[in-house]
Amino acid sequence: MDCIHRGWVLVGFPQTRLQALSLQQLGVLPEHVVLLEAPDDVLLQRFQGRQVDPLTGDVYHHTFIRPDDDVIANRLEEGRGLSEEQRLAKLQCFHREVTGLSSAYQHVLKVVNGDQPHADVYQQVLAFVQTHRRSRTPRILLLGPPGSGKSHQAQLLSNKYKLVDVCCGRLLRSVAADGSTVGEQIQPYLESGHPVPDSLVLQVLQERLSQMDCSCRGWILHGFPSELQQAKNLQESQYQPNRVFFLEVTDEVCLERITLRATDPISGQRFHAFAQPAPNSEVQDRLQTRPEDRTPAVEHSLEQYWNHSAALQSVYPDAVHIDADQDPHSVFEALESKLTAD
Repeated sequence: MDCIHRGWVLVGFPQTRLQALSLQQLGVLPEHVVLLEAPDDVLLQRFQGRQVDPLTGDVYHHTFIRPDDDVIANRLEEGRGLSEEQRLAKLQCFHREVTGLSSAYQHVLKVVNGDQPHADVYQQVLAFVQTHRRSRTPRILLLGPPGSGKSHQAQLLSNKYKLVDVCCGRLLRSVAADGSTVGEQIQPYLESGHPVPDSLVLQVLQERLSQMDCSCRGWILHGFPSELQQAKNLQESQYQPNRVFFLEVTDEVCLERITLRATDPISGQRFHAFAQPAPNSEVQDRLQTRPEDRTPAVEHSLEQYWNHSAALQSVYPDAVHIDADQDPHSVFEALESKLTAD
């Protein structure tokens, strides 16, 4: 929890591109990466003069880093360094891996010359870390009432930008059908129509968002969160969104969009009385309306959304609000303009 709220500094790992990609797969995505460089002869010289404080473990150097406190200086011990052969092997390993390692972080990387006074190195690193940049890998969250077009816009964004479309409801149904232990826990809730517990939903979401395609390509999440505690839980995870959009539309439009749609039980294709009518009378006659698409159910879903809307907005005060009461292409252009502006 402290790392999430205060931030962190990771030193000594990763040392290879494969290790960096493994961290990314786990959702560990640093906003700033600093690579300190110095000539080999300087590095070898630093290896040879290391001293260690036996009480604190802090590392000093005969020439480059001397403690200001004489008490500390008097108790320093010579560091148990590597042999010259081991030091050379370590440098060769670094040179072999550094290009691939740097490429894994090329969009958040700054190379700093380490062969200069420590105060200068520190000031350059500090100035870089204090730049607030958005993660290049998009983690998009789409929020809005039922019928606002979240699924359609997610599909459009996914198709154009190769982002992973993560629909929470579809994901839960997929996991319930795969026969896993978690799936068996989820299935009874789906069959009864009761909400799946947040703990199970988060477990499934974190498993999906940790996969390589989400880590490397980015993702679009919709269908979750739907209330305050869910949003807080998502923010406290390793998978906080870095771009949040609210699709805004009136209840009347939502009702028209949802209650006038129906599904062909044979093909599974969905049609809409106005926007996408059935191709012929035969298909039209067999169309079925899902229970959740009937007016009472939609009105209840809309009421639930608006009951929690203000709380969700409080978690995401910097979210962008998009007018979704227009044709899908115009909504997509509005989303795209905000997405590419950052």
